[in-house]
Amino acid sequence: MVNRQKKNARKKAWKDLSPTAKFGTIAAAIVQLSLLVAAQTDITRRPADQIRGSKAMWRVATLVNFVGPGSYFTFGVKRRPAVK
Repeated sequence: MVNRQKKNARKKAWKDLSPTAKFGTIAAAIVQLSLLVAAQTDITRRPADQIRGSKAMWRVATLVNFVGPGSYFTFGVKRRPAVK
C-alpha cells in the first residue's frame, strides 16, 4: 500500500498529462504572463504620485503569481474621483 501511495504522489511529466490538462496549463501561463506584463508596463508609464507605495515595491510584488498583479491593480493604483 505504501508503494501505491508513493506512485500516486509522484509528479506527472508533461508527456503524461492529458490534452485538456496541457491546454489548461498553457492557458494559465498565458494569463499569468499577460497580467505580469500589463502590471509592469503600467508601473513604468504611471507617474509615482498615482501609485500607492513605491514603484520598486510594486515591481517585486507583481512577480507573485496572479496575486501580485491583481493586488497592484486593486490596491496599488490610485483612482481619480468620478467627475459629475
